[in-house]
Amino acid sequence: MAKRTIVTLPGDGIGNIVMEQALRVLDASGFEADYVNGDIGWELWRGEGNPLPQRTLDLISTHRIALFGAITSKPNEEAKAELDPSLRDKGFVYSSPIVGLRQKFNLDICVRPCRSYKGNPLNFIRRGRGGAIEEPVVDVVIFRQNTEGLYSGVEWTNPPQQVHQALMTHPKFRSNYGNVPPEEISVSTRIFTRKATQRILNAAFEHAVKYGYKSVTVCEKPNVIRETSGLMWKMAKETQKNSFPGIQLRNTNIDAQMMWLTKNPEDYGVIVAGNMFGDIVSDAFAGLIGGLGFACSAQFSEDGIAVFEPTHGSAPKYAGYEIPIVNPIAMIESACMMLDYIDEKAIAGRIRNAVALTIREGKTKTYDMMKMTGSPDVVRNGAASTIEMTDAIISNL
Repeated sequence: MAKRTIVTLPGDGIGNIVMEQALRVLDASGFEADYVNGDIGWELWRGEGNPLPQRTLDLISTHRIALFGAITSKPNEEAKAELDPSLRDKGFVYSSPIVGLRQKFNLDICVRPCRSYKGNPLNFIRRGRGGAIEEPVVDVVIFRQNTEGLYSGVEWTNPPQQVHQALMTHPKFRSNYGNVPPEEISVSTRIFTRKATQRILNAAFEHAVKYGYKSVTVCEKPNVIRETSGLMWKMAKETQKNSFPGIQLRNTNIDAQMMWLTKNPEDYGVIVAGNMFGDIVSDAFAGLIGGLGFACSAQFSEDGIAVFEPTHGSAPKYAGYEIPIVNPIAMIESACMMLDYIDEKAIAGRIRNAVALTIREGKTKTYDMMKMTGSPDVVRNGAASTIEMTDAIISNL
């Protein structure tokens, strides 16, 4: 059988470091593939004025599967200031390459599992009755609509005349902002479509059925954001009634969810939300299982393109350390999600068991697991380096 070809997109900062460790684990597990490197990230922006060049899009279009590390993004003015001098004042505008990937390939379904590992010293604990210490098992999967909502990029500062005139047709805009000069106004739109909303709802319910979760929770704000959040909640009720009557449907407002997730996180199974609220709630649940060092994700398009990535950033301040200190588990878990997707579930299971055993043994802990502040000194003070954590996982394979 011909080997699969996987596009690797290390990106910036620690993305390069954790990508290398994930590939080491994949090789040690017996998974065989050809890896081709794709150019993406901040250095491409600085040198070419484009952090996501067409050659990388062509690679992904051809091979359909990508492993992504992390990228650096900065505000517009800072981004322009770091352009090569030969590119300045030539109309180049920075935009996040990962957002660009999502929109180019319509990677509209984002899946972010948050599962606690037994023995992880960073797991959420709480006080129970009589002052007992409880450590609830967290096993939540967030389905985030990935291409619409507040991240769709439809926004203006000093909106053009036709946009301002359209806004003025809305009575609330007219009464609250009608006397504000357009040049003093910034507008970001929140767009939901029925097709994309239905796809993310179906994906969430189907996952619940396939993996035995009892409930799907819509985490939005329909009592205030009545049109967009209201659309998702209305369609969720129709979807549950017509196609998934055996799955309990719940509704929580995003603000209340932030409170309830630290009271009874074990009560939630699958959560579905729009782009912004899905981003928020997935980071919040990641905090209960140890933080972004344990947070993996996958993104899927309707026509079969898939990108797998940890949800942490590029952490450039850690990238230059002589001994890398960051936790590689989120990247390794993202590689496991890729293995699940291409039906290499047995290998994915072996890797996850090795990660679980490494954590449960407690002999190898990165600086975050030891609750240290990241610095070059943490390894000398007893924390495992990135490479040592990967070595332990490979040993437990």
